[in-house]
Amino acid sequence: MKVKYFATTISSIVLLTLLASCSPGTTTAPDPGSPATTTDVADPCAAKDPCAAKDPCAAKDPCAAKDPCAAKDPCAADPCAAKDPCAGASNPCAAKNYANAVFVDNGVAIRGIDPVAYFTEGGPVEGSDEFAYEWQGAIWHFSSAENRDKFASNPEEFAPQYGGYCAYAVSQGTTAPIDPDAWTIVDGKLYLNVSKKIQKRWEKDIPGYISQADANWPGVLDS
Repeated sequence: MKVKYFATTISSIVLLTLLASCSPGTTTAPDPGSPATTTDVADPCAAKDPCAAKDPCAAKDPCAAKDPCAAKDPCAADPCAAKDPCAGASNPCAAKNYANAVFVDNGVAIRGIDPVAYFTEGGPVEGSDEFAYEWQGAIWHFSSAENRDKFASNPEEFAPQYGGYCAYAVSQGTTAPIDPDAWTIVDGKLYLNVSKKIQKRWEKDIPGYISQADANWPGVLDS
């Protein structure tokens, strides 16, 4: 009886052992309460920070490297200071000498009238070749040595404007002879005209005609 029980027990143990070795493995479900086991994974951002490695603004400041205004100041060089186009040029009117700059008759200026007498005598006085003086290619006659000397000391003060040509004609862009009796003194300057008729026309707008004549002189001598 004992032998049979022992044999039965042995058989049961063997059977259980076989069953245990043939049964599929079991898995143990993770315990939600226990600490989770994690696997370390490389952080792509921690390994290389594209911003930390190179700051495009810190590496090169386009303004700090070169200041286009500091390198060349277009106003620093004054083109006018380097070369004055007018400094080397002479006055074309002053440089040109006109052979006909004075109204003459047989080489004598303003029909032989003493120009100083208009200022000292209040009108035209016939001059003399005894008291002659040459100026601007013309012979000027005077009524006295005193008047001649006054003229010689400062011809521009006593000589008529526009070389003794008709002032009204010059204002119109041309030249004409003069009548010594058609005259006027304006602001200390002597003006002669071709006739008393033209003198009256001249007197209607003396400032205007003087302005026009000044603009035309001495260019009218070329016409």
